[in-house]
Amino acid sequence: MTRTVLVLGGRSEIGVAVARRLAEGATVVLAARRSAELDDEEKVLRDAGAAGVERVEFDADDLAAHAPLLDDLIGRHGRLDVVVVAFGILGEQARAERDPDHAVAIVHTDYVAHVSILTHLANRMRTQGGGKLVVYSSVAGARVRRANYVYGSAKAGLDGFASGLADALHGSGVRLLLVRPGFVIGRMTDGMQPAPFSSTPDQVADATVAALRAGRGEVWVPALLQPIFAVLRHAPRALWRRMPR
Repeated sequence: MTRTVLVLGGRSEIGVAVARRLAEGATVVLAARRSAELDDEEKVLRDAGAAGVERVEFDADDLAAHAPLLDDLIGRHGRLDVVVVAFGILGEQARAERDPDHAVAIVHTDYVAHVSILTHLANRMRTQGGGKLVVYSSVAGARVRRANYVYGSAKAGLDGFASGLADALHGSGVRLLLVRPGFVIGRMTDGMQPAPFSSTPDQVADATVAALRAGRGEVWVPALLQPIFAVLRHAPRALWRRMPR
């Protein structure tokens, strides 16, 4: 049976870059809103040697649609071997501080929707006896900063949830890789001043795939951020609140 790689967030630069590195001989499923518009992403994967590329409609915020989508995919493909959970929004911090609806929208997509889809995935992958889950947290959640505390708080919640889920999956045959990138230079951050120790989607994808193949449970991108944040977690609050995004 052909290996199946599912990317939830099928137009994500990081998600597609990871899938490109795993595509050879595999069926890649790109799940996203407006899936008919994923011509460029499909071409990248076919050029990388994918045995097939499928597009499906996926709105992360539609929680009721999560289970039917996964059941349909498993019914048609037999199993999900690698699932890359790569959807999310950055939102606008200044707007979120004024507009509760916008703040809730950020947290719903970046935390609540992840809790839903990851729980559904974990249940189904336990049943199939194995598989690999990739979840993208962020250094923004390692210690939440005033400059982006709405997004950062959602990532902090996701980081904790994914860490606990990884422990719950131990021994089941399902492995969860938690990735903590720093600032990523790409469409999501277009127009923003890059932070120190920034990376590109390709660099994040390289680190993700290397960690998957090594059987690791966590990876920071770049790796230097892990010891830096081990120190920054203890920075005085008066200093920390002045930290930029």
